[in-house]
Amino acid sequence: MTEAIQFGSRTLDFRLEYSDRKSLGITVTPEMEVLVKAPINTTIENIKEKIRKKAPWIIKQQSFFLSFQPKTPTRMYISGETHLYLGRQYRLKIEIGKLESVKLKGKFILITAREKARTKTLLHDWYLQHARSKLHTLAAPLIDKFKKHKVEPSSIVLRDMPTRWGSCTPKGKIILNPELIKAPKGCIEYVIIHELCHLIHHDHTQKFIDLQTREMRDWEKWKMKLEKLLA
Repeated sequence: MTEAIQFGSRTLDFRLEYSDRKSLGITVTPEMEVLVKAPINTTIENIKEKIRKKAPWIIKQQSFFLSFQPKTPTRMYISGETHLYLGRQYRLKIEIGKLESVKLKGKFILITAREKARTKTLLHDWYLQHARSKLHTLAAPLIDKFKKHKVEPSSIVLRDMPTRWGSCTPKGKIILNPELIKAPKGCIEYVIIHELCHLIHHDHTQKFIDLQTREMRDWEKWKMKLEKLLA
């Protein structure tokens, strides 16, 4: 069942499940959903009171996961429109021609298309092609660095994820959002390091944060940049 509490001016929704357990458990998912598992005989008043006490932690966790939620601005795919590549802004320059191509030229992304309707597809394919090569190139030295912890991802794959920049499966596969190719190099490395840390610590405990800080001292700076990406 879905319930909610009021914390200051903020409404915190949570999904409540009763189970045969001795204590109440609160989890914040990467999608920022709050899951609460409570002993069968616990009253809703006691549950809400405990959630109010944990509200600052819940909000902090939701804010933490916010950096892993790509924004999707409306695009027209017309000449003069700005698009990001590795953190830098480029203007589209669209030309009509028989030989279709996408090239970086100075401060422009030059797209030659048979017709204007092809612009979006051509740009998407160009981004994906660069993501496949660049993200793996950036990941390689970081994977080598983590071998000192005796961990290594089973594989690194790219997958469109509307609400995530990256994820790590229980079997050690790291999944990266190809949209990361639009972010600065530091942001990309932050996401990769974040997921590599999950090979050691599966939850966002203090041990996880400590490890991430040791591996990337300025991760909070890149996290903030990622939160503003595509805003």
